[in-house]
Parts: sequence; structure tokens; C-alpha cells
Amino acid sequence: MIRGKDVRLVGEKGEQLGVMPLFQAREVAQKLQLDLVEVAPQAVPPVCRIMDYGKYKYLQTKKEREARKSQKLSLLREVRMRPKIGRHDFDAKTRSAKKLLEGGDKVKVTIMFRGRENTHPELGLQLLKRVAEILKEVAAIEKEPTREGARLHLILAPLAVTKKAREEVKKEEYAETENT
Repeated sequence: MIRGKDVRLVGEKGEQLGVMPLFQAREVAQKLQLDLVEVAPQAVPPVCRIMDYGKYKYLQTKKEREARKSQKLSLLREVRMRPKIGRHDFDAKTRSAKKLLEGGDKVKVTIMFRGRENTHPELGLQLLKRVAEILKEVAAIEKEPTREGARLHLILAPLAVTKKAREEVKKEEYAETENT
């Protein structure tokens, strides 16, 4: 599928083999039992490289897999509350939000209003501020509280502290309590 009469040929290890007719470049690739791959079709003359195309594709997919492996997929999890939530329920919800944040997920705290509760959005704002204050050591506010219909949202993102670093801090704290 290579177009052009002459091509600039690059060897297997990146060495320049010069400009030559296409048929001659194919013969060189066949002698080495490798493939002739067009690398830069826009260049004049087009640049072709001698390589094992199957091995090249394999290495590309392997690199992509490694890149995906190192990426941390951060999910957006939601914790829902009502403005008249009880103290114990509030504590349980903040504990679960803290656990999610420590796991590396973002947390969307939602306050749901019903009926007459809609007339007092300040209660929901106070609740969201309390949640943010409690979770300030593990999370930062990514998006300020916003109102969408009968709901009030706040998005918290985990701080850049890794799990290993947190575990080391816990071990140090435990060791200090053992010494005293």
C-alpha cells in the first residue's frame, strides 16, 4: 500500500539506508525476512522502515496495557442525606464517605429536600459545610455546593496522600502510643 516510486529507507536499528526505488526497498526487507512499513507518508520521498510488524504491534499493545494499569480510575460515588438527618445517621454517612475517599474515589454529597424543606436550603448548606469540615483531613472540596431542583450537591476529591503513606502514619502513631 506504499505509494511513491522512491522511498527513504531506515534500517531495523534506526540506521539510514538512503533513498532507493520501492522495489529495491522491498527486496532488502525480504532478504532480512522483515516487513517494510511506511512511517511518514507525507515526507518527500516517503519514509519507510524495515521491522517485524507483528512484534511492533505487540509491543504497542503491551505499552498501552501498562499505561492503563498505572492509571487509577477515580469513580464518583454518592452519599445521600436529608436535611433532618439524625446524629447517628449523619456520623454513619460521613464514615462511609471517608472510607470511599480513602479508597481514592471522589464523593458527591447530596442533600435531598422534600415538600416544605425546599424553603430552607440554608439547612442543607450547613449540613454540607459540616461534612466538608469533618472530612477536611482526607478530602478537598472540588466543586462548591450547587442546587439542582430539590437537591443540593457538594463534590469532594481525595487528597493526594497515598494509602501507603496513610498506613505509615498510622503505624507511627501506634508506635508512639505503645512507647507512652
